[in-house]
Amino acid sequence: MRRYFERMASCIAAWAGHTTAFVLAVVVIVAWAVTGPIFHWSNTWQLVINTGTTIVTFLMVFLIQNAQNRDAAAFQAKLDELIRALEGARNEFIGIEHLGESELAEIRSALEDKEGGIDLKHRRKVIDRLIARL
Repeated sequence: MRRYFERMASCIAAWAGHTTAFVLAVVVIVAWAVTGPIFHWSNTWQLVINTGTTIVTFLMVFLIQNAQNRDAAAFQAKLDELIRALEGARNEFIGIEHLGESELAEIRSALEDKEGGIDLKHRRKVIDRLIARL
């Protein structure tokens, strides 16, 4: 059951990000708007679109989150493998995504301090030069 859900979530999330899904959504909204005069702009007419969009949004949140969680886990596994494979890399960083927010902030701060702190003006100049090359 879990594997079926994962496959379904991946397919739906991929489809939802496709142009066809957007066009279909626009067509549904236009069709709903065009039928407004037919139904005399009734409360039921409004309730149909409100209920439909709420249900779709509610379900899509779970499907897209599932797909993103799997993508993030796969990405993290790839990064962990790179850390293991690189000579001189610190293996202590493998699995730090499981730490709390404050612990991660401490690690980031310690790494920045080790590299001489953040010189925002210098970084901004470097970033501007990189953007100018594009």
